Amino acid sequence: MKITIIYCPKCGWLLRSAWMAQELLTTFGSELSEVSLKPSLVGGVFQIYADSQLIFDRKTYGGFPEPKTLKQIVRDAVSPDMNLGHADVK
Repeated sequence: MKITIIYCPKCGWLLRSAWMAQELLTTFGSELSEVSLKPSLVGGVFQIYADSQLIFDRKTYGGFPEPKTLKQIVRDAVSPDMNLGHADVK
């Protein structure tokens, strides 16, 4: 599965996007074929797609997710049966 992170470069979200991509590659290395970063032409955009399905939108969510939440969102789209260990503990 391919993950695409679309971010607003004018908002300075490149480093956040790269960090999130690194977290996803570390956690889901064998489940993902690719993680790409794509600058948005529209300001304020931060979205994550699994293949062509939108799985996270900053505006809808009301901010950025914590790493634990991000991994759970991606896991639910990529590999629903995968155990995230401590990230699954409430």
